Amino acid sequence: MLGRLGFIWGSVGVVGMLLASVVRLSNIALEFFLYPVHIWHWLALLLWIVFMAYTEGYKGFQKAFSPRVAARLIWLQQNPKPWLVLLAPLYAMGFIYASKKRIIISYGILAMVAVFIIIAINLPQPWRPIMDAGVVVGLFWGATATGWHILLALRAGTSMVNPELPRAAYRHV
Repeated sequence: MLGRLGFIWGSVGVVGMLLASVVRLSNIALEFFLYPVHIWHWLALLLWIVFMAYTEGYKGFQKAFSPRVAARLIWLQQNPKPWLVLLAPLYAMGFIYASKKRIIISYGILAMVAVFIIIAINLPQPWRPIMDAGVVVGLFWGATATGWHILLALRAGTSMVNPELPRAAYRHV
């Protein structure tokens, strides 16, 4: 029961966080239509959306993050630890109880996202909505891919993806 609870909490937490970001940033992205724009703004919007769909959505989420989240949640379901169940979304994203490499990568990406947020907040109009539109597409793709990978892993009861756990996890299983 504890494992199931961790799986559900981790799934809802991760997908919910991504979707909450999509909703919040969508409002800013839609401001694009409130400003006078030129053809190059439309071209930048189109190119940025395609770029973010591919790099963030497909490469970042669908091919890397989402399958690993699902693998980590399957492991948690089968090896529940109360503190990991409590922190299941953070665990699923690789911020805790992960290999050193995974933790460094996860926090590195978080720092990079923080820098991009600072840059985006300071962009003039209509460039901020353009940037946020691409991020919305990437995050929505990511939320969808993560939900899909979680459902596939749940259905199979296993994952072929390395959950990137700490060495200690393999000694205690």
